[in-house]
Amino acid sequence: MEKNYKRTLITTALPYANGPVHIGHLAGVYVPADIYARYLRLQGRPVTMVGGSDEHGVPITIKAKAEGVTPQDIVDRYHTIIKDSFRELGISFDVYSRTTSAIHHDMASEFFRRLYDKGVFVERETEQLYDEEAGQFLADRYVTGECPHCHAPGAYGDQCEKCGTSLNATDLINPRSAITGNVPVLRKTKHWYLPLDRYEEALRRWILEGHKEWKTNVYGQCKSWLDLGLQPRAVSRDLNWGVPVPVAGAEGKVLYVWFDAPIGYISNTKELYPDSWQTWWKDPETRIINFIGKDNIVFHCIVFPAMLMAYGDNYQLPDNVPANEFLNLEGDKISTSRNWAVWLHEYLRDFPGKQDVLRYVLTANAPETKDNDFTWRDFQARNNNELVAILGNFINRVMVLTHKYYGGTVPAAGELTDTDRAAFAEIRTAAVEQTRALETFHFREALKEAMNIARIGNRYLQDTEPWKVVKTDALRTATIMNVATQICASLAVAFEPFTPFMSARLAQMLSLPTLRWDMIGREDIIAAGTVIAEPQLMFEKIDDDAIQAQMDRLARIKEENRVKAFKPAPQAPDVDFDTFMKADLRVGTVLECEKVPKADKLLRFVIDDGIGHRTIVSGIAAHYPDPSVLVGTQVCFIANLPPRKLRGIESQGMILSAEDADGSLVVMGPSKPVTPGAQVK
Repeated sequence: MEKNYKRTLITTALPYANGPVHIGHLAGVYVPADIYARYLRLQGRPVTMVGGSDEHGVPITIKAKAEGVTPQDIVDRYHTIIKDSFRELGISFDVYSRTTSAIHHDMASEFFRRLYDKGVFVERETEQLYDEEAGQFLADRYVTGECPHCHAPGAYGDQCEKCGTSLNATDLINPRSAITGNVPVLRKTKHWYLPLDRYEEALRRWILEGHKEWKTNVYGQCKSWLDLGLQPRAVSRDLNWGVPVPVAGAEGKVLYVWFDAPIGYISNTKELYPDSWQTWWKDPETRIINFIGKDNIVFHCIVFPAMLMAYGDNYQLPDNVPANEFLNLEGDKISTSRNWAVWLHEYLRDFPGKQDVLRYVLTANAPETKDNDFTWRDFQARNNNELVAILGNFINRVMVLTHKYYGGTVPAAGELTDTDRAAFAEIRTAAVEQTRALETFHFREALKEAMNIARIGNRYLQDTEPWKVVKTDALRTATIMNVATQICASLAVAFEPFTPFMSARLAQMLSLPTLRWDMIGREDIIAAGTVIAEPQLMFEKIDDDAIQAQMDRLARIKEENRVKAFKPAPQAPDVDFDTFMKADLRVGTVLECEKVPKADKLLRFVIDDGIGHRTIVSGIAAHYPDPSVLVGTQVCFIANLPPRKLRGIESQGMILSAEDADGSLVVMGPSKPVTPGAQVK
């Protein structure tokens, strides 16, 4: 039987302050966490939601160096952008702080020092890459080279972005320092390691035996790591940006960001509750829920719990870690380095007043069990066909009819009919299912149940037809409109976790001072005689032009990335001038061009070469699905190659093509028409 806790502490993964927040972050962590926090508040259950910016680590120093500013300048800029955009989206943090705060530095230092004094850490001397000109050890991201797996150039010391393989900097072929471009050397350095292997059995019992209710993706990833066997993990690194390692002989070393960042949950809580923060972390009556993305599962389910176990002092471990999978964008993986993202602060600028729409779409399409895809067409369709046509339509009809028939005053109901009671019963059933889904972190399902209430309301109006009944039965009409208004009130509550701005407007229109979860499905939420505000549209349609503008933006980004990604092939070995001059390059006019039967790659050209007609077979069919577009164009070709038979056709030359960055081939020709047979000089 599930334990009843006195309070719930919700933590959200700390966004990295080297850039803004995008929709992948929102769908994976922040919208689900806010839904759950708002739901608990509606239930009257004590809850605190803490968050903050992760402001240490190598990517921040790299960005600062590239821009010629300090790391503090970078984190100050993005912490402000992130915090402001979260607030504007309605993410209801009780505290949103940062890891550069004095409170955090003190707490992270104390945490390390306690483990150090207890003899928890293992001290090791290892060899790491060192830039002699820069005079510093190179963090993984400061080393680039050839990937040993796919041999792509420009792989980082921690990962190859082309093939996705995790790497060590010393694995790279021909490594170079990203600071000076020099070849680094190996030099010895000392670091402290958290011996995760010592806590493996305790973690195995806690997770694999004690938390079988966790989401399959979370439980499975933890089991995989535990089955492979845990290894000690460095908690310090050579860097000048971060929380200094607080022991003698550790000059130039800081706490590794993976060790430093999760302590931010504790320091942020302490910032909010300086006198009672321990109640939220050490009281067994507190339930801790970590909302994270799947790339942080190991840190929150294995590493951070091991840190808390090592520290002792009654720190509570998380009760659940409902991690989501990844959200893709228009069929492609979201990438901050490629600018392939929908950034929250830009969305808020481009779609003012439409915070609820984004929250709704990200929840309806949340990657709860598998990676999902965000598309702008789906965004538009869900807004227009669901928020406008179902939810907004019902609320507007009720408000308009109430003002039309009763001057905006809620009428008193007569005796309820079976139809009325059935509508309330259906809503209460939906509320039960919605509650069950929310309690088990199935937010997509919970949102569907909320929308079902709007569907019930629309169906109720269609079945009862108050616009007809008003002509013959005043009491029945009043009852229908009273019931419809109560359904609107249920919607204000049921949608509050998902679309809080709409719910707040609706509650104000209905003169509801407070919203409580147990109101959903009640028949007497709004008293007869209550004056409701003038009707206003809850949602408005999003037109094609607004969506096309976003699609055009992504198309520009994709083209920019294609150009940036293009790396010309290495130059071929030199040939002497006389050999080159033996090649007879000419221009011809295409008279015929068609696919070679039973040969997917081949096109047959017939060319006017100025002397006669020449047949050339070229392997470019995949790049010209409609070869007829080439008829009438002029192409460059090599005229003096020996004839060669391809699929029984004698080819008398070679068409010249250029390979673009995306691998496509483009036939080469003169910039203006020339006489067929003209030589290329």
